[in-house]
Amino acid sequence: MQTMNKILIISAHPDDDIIGCGGIISKYSKENIFRVIFIAEGSSCRYTDIDNEVVINEINKRNECGLNALKLLGVSDVKFYNLKCGRLDQIPIININKIIENEVIEFGPNIVFTHSDKDANNDHSIVHKSTLMATRPGSSCFVSKLYSYEVLSSSEWRFTKTFKPNFFESISKNDLQKKWNALKEYKSEIKPFPYPRSFEGLESLARYRGMQSNNEYAEAFELIREINQ
Repeated sequence: MQTMNKILIISAHPDDDIIGCGGIISKYSKENIFRVIFIAEGSSCRYTDIDNEVVINEINKRNECGLNALKLLGVSDVKFYNLKCGRLDQIPIININKIIENEVIEFGPNIVFTHSDKDANNDHSIVHKSTLMATRPGSSCFVSKLYSYEVLSSSEWRFTKTFKPNFFESISKNDLQKKWNALKEYKSEIKPFPYPRSFEGLESLARYRGMQSNNEYAEAFELIREINQ
């Protein structure tokens, strides 16, 4: 990945960005301009009554974790849209498309990272589909380089479809540690190994992707589209 890019990371929920792209954010945040947007809030799906004060506080707390995590990686340009977690399939997809379109028009990225369509989490799949629709060739917010990323505890748990990376970015041991430090901001998401969202889980995947690409550690992505203009 070259420097002096404007990179937009589109995530369904706060923490997906760190799990999928934390290593490259750490590696390149001083040389590229990053913006991270979160479509849904990531907390209300755990409650039956989603509009009470407890849920609102949880959403605010998770958003604060998102800001703190990205700050550790050198990113301060962050937006939260806080659509209802686990319920993106109840929202007209054109509404999500418009969020992404407006972000692309305003920010002007030349690289976009979004979710994989192979994920077990339906919100992830919807964000993937919406990103493809919003940035399609011929549209006013077309981007030439589009990647999808994998999210532990989602991408590897959809056993009928498999995330198949075709682009690997080496990361250092320090990048991996900074990625873990950022993920630890989400205390409610961390569990002991063999749960994927543990240090051992992150390290195991980084070593495996590194082994596939002749590196000690790496993050893996699927290059969906690259068009030179």
